[in-house]
Amino acid sequence: MPQTEKSYFSHETAVIDEGCTIGEGTKIWHFSHIMTDCIIGKNCNIGQNVVVSPEVVLGNNVKVQNNVSIYSGVICEDDVFLGPSMVFTNVINPRSAINRRGDYRKTVVKKGASIGANATIVCGHNIEEFAFIGAGAVVTKTIPAYALVVGNPAKQIGWVSEWGHRLEFNTKGSATCPESGEKYMIHEGKVTKI
Repeated sequence: MPQTEKSYFSHETAVIDEGCTIGEGTKIWHFSHIMTDCIIGKNCNIGQNVVVSPEVVLGNNVKVQNNVSIYSGVICEDDVFLGPSMVFTNVINPRSAINRRGDYRKTVVKKGASIGANATIVCGHNIEEFAFIGAGAVVTKTIPAYALVVGNPAKQIGWVSEWGHRLEFNTKGSATCPESGEKYMIHEGKVTKI
C-alpha cells in the first residue's frame, strides 16, 4: 500500500491488492475485493462481498452496500450511495470469446446521487448530482440532476431534493424540501437549488 500507516479499517477476510489508495476512516467489510490501482476516499463504507475493479475511483463518504460490483471505468463522486446488489456494466456488447478490455465505457456518478437496490447502470451513462435511481431500475441513458427515475428501462417520474424527498413544484416553478426547508426552482426542465 502507498500509505505507510494504515488509517482505515479492513476486515481480515477482505482482499486489498497492491497499488490502492484508501482514505482515512474508510471501512472495508467481509469478503470484499479492492483491486489494483483503485482510489477510495475518506470515510467510505464498503459493505461485504463488494468488488471494486482496477482503477475505479470513489470519492469521500461513499456508501457501498453488500454485494455490489463496481467495474473499471466507474467514478463515484463524494456522498454517493450504492444500494445492495446494484451493478455497473463497463462494456456495451460483452462476449466471452472476444476481449473488449480496451472498450470500457466511462460512467460518472455525481455528488450526492443515490442508486437503489438491484439497479443496473448500463455503461456510458452518467448519473448527475443528487439524482435518485429507484430499486431495480435499469438506467440506459444519462440521468439529470435531482431526477427521480424508476423501472426498466428507467423513466423519470419526478424530482427529489438533496435530502431525498419528492419535490412538488408550484405554478411559479418553485418547491421546498419538507425536511430541510431548502428551496428549488425548475426552469426549462432543469432543477436547481436556490
